[in-house]
Amino acid sequence: MEERDKNQEKDTTITLKSILGGDILAHAFFRRQANLIILIVFLCFLYVSNRYASQQELIDIDRLKKELTDIKYDALTISSELTEKSRQSRIEKYISDKGTPLKTAATPPFLIKE
Repeated sequence: MEERDKNQEKDTTITLKSILGGDILAHAFFRRQANLIILIVFLCFLYVSNRYASQQELIDIDRLKKELTDIKYDALTISSELTEKSRQSRIEKYISDKGTPLKTAATPPFLIKE
């Protein structure tokens, strides 16, 4: 019985040597709580991976926002260029520079009624 008490006393003492040597994992407390420790480690891995995935999504969202802004500016530029090129004065100048005999109508169009 004294040997049993010595073994229990030996199991209850945690020293630096037992921690560094890995003997602490064979300690009675850790054997009883092994499932809980495994669950906690698993949840920590899930937490870290979830945080990493959310950070990657935030980076993608920021990149897509910048890309959207650039595309909006490009569309605005193209729209303003089209508006400038489709003005009547620009079209008349383009036609006269090409040397075609087309002229702007002097009389306004009218509606023929039946």
